[in-house]
Amino acid sequence: MLTVQIVLFDGFDLLDAMAPYEVFCAASTIAEQELQVEFVTAEGPRLVTSGINGLQIEATGGLNPERADIILVPGAAGDVEGDGPDSIPAILNRAANTELTRLIQQALGKGDVVVATVCGGSLLLAMKGLLEGRPAVTHHLGMDVLGATGAIPVTARVVDDGNLVSGGGVTSGLDVALYLLERELGPRIAHAVEQLFEYERRGTVWREQGIAPSSQKRWQDEEPNIAKMTSGTEHHNIAQASVFDGEWDTIIVTPVGSLPVRLSITTKNGAIQGTALQGDEAVTFMNPVLQDNKLAWSLRITKPMRLNLKFEVAAEGDHMTGIAKAGVLPASRLTGIRIS
Repeated sequence: MLTVQIVLFDGFDLLDAMAPYEVFCAASTIAEQELQVEFVTAEGPRLVTSGINGLQIEATGGLNPERADIILVPGAAGDVEGDGPDSIPAILNRAANTELTRLIQQALGKGDVVVATVCGGSLLLAMKGLLEGRPAVTHHLGMDVLGATGAIPVTARVVDDGNLVSGGGVTSGLDVALYLLERELGPRIAHAVEQLFEYERRGTVWREQGIAPSSQKRWQDEEPNIAKMTSGTEHHNIAQASVFDGEWDTIIVTPVGSLPVRLSITTKNGAIQGTALQGDEAVTFMNPVLQDNKLAWSLRITKPMRLNLKFEVAAEGDHMTGIAKAGVLPASRLTGIRIS
């Protein structure tokens, strides 16, 4: 028997969870009980409040990778704009900081458990680095953020990466569930459910197989690294860069909390170098660029979530101000004081 666990968390999106639940329940009837599906949480049986309208759904079990064949993680429903506690990034981050992601990591490590995501569910896992280096999809508004976590964003309705199957926007939950039925129980069961629902699965499922398109090209978001200043303006640019030299205690105010970071910036032989110390983790600046009296660079952070952030700062005396941004997430404000 195929066991499906659909994971709920406070603030989950109803359609992300209910559409696959309906598909799997229909398959259970058509396939003569060859499949069972239940709502679960990382904490065990409880009432779970959905996002936006606050409808409560009862989860009857606990998430358990040892007894699941398929685990499906929905996204969140909340404010699309802003950085308040009801914003989608804030809801996903709260869920990511529970036992949910540890249990999903355990499931992905087993190999024989399929982890499926719908919409922002892939972002929830990516925030903790669980999708790093793996092809995946999410809602179109979150694709830049997905890429910033180290995952490989693929513009497709459904992406199949073996034991990880992800779906795009909200209604893709239907397509993810129908595809999993076809993959795990066969096309006749999937077709019978499509006939019952009067819905045909949309799009081609992307898999890393076959011949790659000759026109495929990855655009690099990062600006080229400026290791040396041009000779004509070398002294002027070095003087500009030296404004940033020193140790800086900074605070980055993100949508999911404040993040203290120690920045160390130096100018050597006309090249800008920098490191960021977050806790006991030191990370080197990627592609630092000085332009129009502002210093820009990219930086990989792991707390409070795993992201590639793009920084742009200005310095006046011993005070630093600027922003840090990842994809379409609201820009985070940075302030800092030079301590040496």
